[in-house]
Amino acid sequence: MTPAASVWRLLADALPARSDHPALVDPDRSVTYAGLAAEADAHAAWLAEHGIRPGDRVIVQLRKGIAEVAAMFGAWKLGAVVVNVNHQWTPAQLAHVAADCRAAAAVIAPRLPAPPGVAHVLVSGTDPLPSAIMPEAQPDPQGLAMLIYTSGSTGQPKGVMLSHANIRLGAIAVSEYLGLGPDDRLLSVLPYSFDAGLNQLTTMLLQGGTVVHQPVPMAMEILRRARDQRVTGIAGVPPLWTQITRALIDAPMPLPNLRRITNTGGKIPPDVLAQMPRAFPGVDIFLMYGLTEAFRSTYLHPSKFAAKPGSIGQAIPHAQVFAIRPDGGLAGPGDQGELVHAGGLVSMGYWERPDLTAAKIRPCPALAPILGNGPVVWSGDLVRMDAEGDLWFVGRMDEMIKTSGFRLSPTEVEDAAALSGLVAEAVAWGEEDADLGQSVHLAVSLMPGAGEAALLSHCRRTMPHYMVPRRLFPWPGAMPRTASGKLDRPAVIAACRAAPPTKEPG
Repeated sequence: MTPAASVWRLLADALPARSDHPALVDPDRSVTYAGLAAEADAHAAWLAEHGIRPGDRVIVQLRKGIAEVAAMFGAWKLGAVVVNVNHQWTPAQLAHVAADCRAAAAVIAPRLPAPPGVAHVLVSGTDPLPSAIMPEAQPDPQGLAMLIYTSGSTGQPKGVMLSHANIRLGAIAVSEYLGLGPDDRLLSVLPYSFDAGLNQLTTMLLQGGTVVHQPVPMAMEILRRARDQRVTGIAGVPPLWTQITRALIDAPMPLPNLRRITNTGGKIPPDVLAQMPRAFPGVDIFLMYGLTEAFRSTYLHPSKFAAKPGSIGQAIPHAQVFAIRPDGGLAGPGDQGELVHAGGLVSMGYWERPDLTAAKIRPCPALAPILGNGPVVWSGDLVRMDAEGDLWFVGRMDEMIKTSGFRLSPTEVEDAAALSGLVAEAVAWGEEDADLGQSVHLAVSLMPGAGEAALLSHCRRTMPHYMVPRRLFPWPGAMPRTASGKLDRPAVIAACRAAPPTKEPG
């Protein structure tokens, strides 16, 4: 299958062979491929009755489930642009998105406020839907299919533009390296407003498999549902894998159908990585790296996990990934550089922000002999290449800590603290310091029974002097999450900066 078609065709092309096969499973109902197509047609008919045309933006803000997918594919059948908004977003965030994309319609859950300025609003499950089979639009495969708005942890959310070809090629690429097939049943925990969550849906439709929805991201509920639904794959982000791995170590649960698990959205702490093979015996563990502007970029083959836990591996199929040194040259083994990504997965840029698009997606002179003048996504992430060409995430270039003449990644500090076994979660950052340039600050959620004194003792015993935190911020309970389930680092740092002054560790 090629990416040269609309996203709607992922569902339509599966119908001849998989019409009666379960496509989606909710906690309270399931739907076949034929049933999903019928529900999508009903949404398309409602949108058409209200004047929605190809290219119009349609907001979908629903709890994870069959209705959400039907609304998205109904919009795609008409050639409209889907704007999936996390159901946990605030009215202010929704209002910003609606105004920014000039949404023509919205499909929302009951009890959610309608976005201001949107002329046509469908309340899912409450407003009646027409029964009709709608003609299929024929959008340009390179045309706009979806806007994915960033969480807006710094400034207002901005929309990343994905073409039909981007989304379809993402499904093809991930299906290839994960080895997915029609008998797979993937547990969907990540939201569809997050590119990794969306990719789970599109890969299964491409393969004719089944998506099992799990709206509540709690470790034991996820494990029980995976067991009961004979799930073959689970995708998660680091905080989720930390919870699940620790739960399985404390209370092992057989998951006989599970074949693979995947991580994206950040680095799993090293103490958790070390426990994962014991928590998931016989299961392939895929460590991945991606950015919304280019879907997936790299993955570590499971055969390398034992030797290289923590590596993000090499480029996925249909992608070209390089590291560019600070001097502009192409990084080789032993070098560090900014990760850049080229190929058909590179997005169309940011919605109505040509300035940001030009800064983020632009040619790379060092790659001209390979790519010509073609654009690459500049990730802003610093990576290191090892002797075998596998990449290792170092840190965000704009978050590096410059202290006592050294450059530190916050990840280095967090990983070193995690190895104490005393830390559930950690966030490190640098603060301006007249003597040091920057001093290391560390917020930690401690494990039950752990104390600050023991953690500081571990830091002083195992870390170089310049890495030892000058200030420690104990965090009560779990740290905040973004809408996609990732650790909300800016929120943690802002809260610590607003906290009353405390005495620095002696």
